Amino acid sequence: MTVRGRVPTAMISLMIDRESGEPLYRQLADILRARIESGQYQPGKLIPSETHLQQEFELARDTVRAALDILRDEGLVVTYPGRGTAVAPSK
Repeated sequence: MTVRGRVPTAMISLMIDRESGEPLYRQLADILRARIESGQYQPGKLIPSETHLQQEFELARDTVRAALDILRDEGLVVTYPGRGTAVAPSK
């Protein structure tokens, strides 16, 4: 069952499944969204850098950027050029 087209947080694996038919960037977006929703990443605080996420999940830079684009489009994160990407302030 999905909520607004998303997998419920409790059902999200915290690892990338390379055997899954789900695109890697969508899996990463789900993982990061779950971390935001759980409070692991706090509003207004920077999330790990693209380089850190690349290394943590063993993904290409374009894959990480595509995941962040999804979260940006959803209004969950904001990117500050030269500073990084942060969780959007609570509304």
